[in-house]
Amino acid sequence: MLDCLAEPKAVYIHVPFCRHRCGYCDFTLVARKDHLIDAYLDAMESELASLGETRYVETIFIGGGTPTHLAPQQLERLLALINHWFESSPDCEFSCEANPLDMTSERLAILRDAGVNRLSLGIQSFDDRALEILERDHRANDLSSILQRVGQTFDNVSLDLIFGVPGQTLGSWQQTLQSTIDARPRHVSTYGLTFEKGTSFWSRRNRGELQQMEDALEADMYMVSIQMLAEAGIHQYEISNFAQAGFECRHNEVYWRGLPYFGFGPGAARYTNGWRDTNHRSVTSWLKLIESKESAIATTEELSPEDRAREAIVLGLRRTCGVDRREFSRLTGYELDELASSVITSLVEAGHLEDQQDAIRLTDQGRMLFDSVILEFL
Repeated sequence: MLDCLAEPKAVYIHVPFCRHRCGYCDFTLVARKDHLIDAYLDAMESELASLGETRYVETIFIGGGTPTHLAPQQLERLLALINHWFESSPDCEFSCEANPLDMTSERLAILRDAGVNRLSLGIQSFDDRALEILERDHRANDLSSILQRVGQTFDNVSLDLIFGVPGQTLGSWQQTLQSTIDARPRHVSTYGLTFEKGTSFWSRRNRGELQQMEDALEADMYMVSIQMLAEAGIHQYEISNFAQAGFECRHNEVYWRGLPYFGFGPGAARYTNGWRDTNHRSVTSWLKLIESKESAIATTEELSPEDRAREAIVLGLRRTCGVDRREFSRLTGYELDELASSVITSLVEAGHLEDQQDAIRLTDQGRMLFDSVILEFL
């Protein structure tokens, strides 16, 4: 059986609750709706029961929203449900996204005792001005004690950062990077700020209240991230992700390799047996459908063998190691050059792609132009 049609060994659980919706966020979430959390847990119990039997997995990822916004007893219940329906491999990577101010000793112990072994902290910046603009609820002076407490419980900690914040300078971004390096995380994710339609940042930019950063300065911030983190032993392995050797996010690599995965919760996607299903993004719609014992799936699509293969190219090129020809054939049943020989040649000539015989990978220039480069393969 092709790898892309195998039984999923990865599961994503979406928790849609937050204390506050940050102005740049367009994720599936609700803020100040904590009265829905118990109903969400009931619905999650029902949706997970649709599995019919316990499944063996190698990675688990709880994302949001803010999973750690749940009260301790609610968080314990969610983790118990996950552990009931999924049997973890001995070396399972069990990740949970977390808000820094939620990192009490009680919550950390609950996560640890349930088997969570990787924490992804949304710190976003060590600069108070940037944090204020991003509408985060912590400040730089909170982070030292939080990171120390987290580090006493978890060895594998990832820090999320945002660059391209209005008013941010290259110098202030370098200071955030240095503070990040000083915290000695195993993994770092850096994301350029985007102004998504429907968010308050989109509206504020259109009204002239926020000034989007110039592309050249944002590009400089991206390149200095690669340089400074690499010098600290935290090497880039995907467009937005960096890690010490052996601490790359195995769950996210499931996506980038085009492998199947389970997904549960509002807005969650799953990719099984060549089909991609996505749940309703509306939390209340998802709840009502589950409570009525109806399907919560909003969209479903069967990918043709060629579509699966082309998508695997696009996803694989996000990784700095690129797309390995042998792995691609095993995954999709296609030869890479059978699908994309002329595209590969033209992108190599343009300086956007390197062809290393056994694999193709984007150049630094190609990664800067990722969104336009990958269209050539579709």
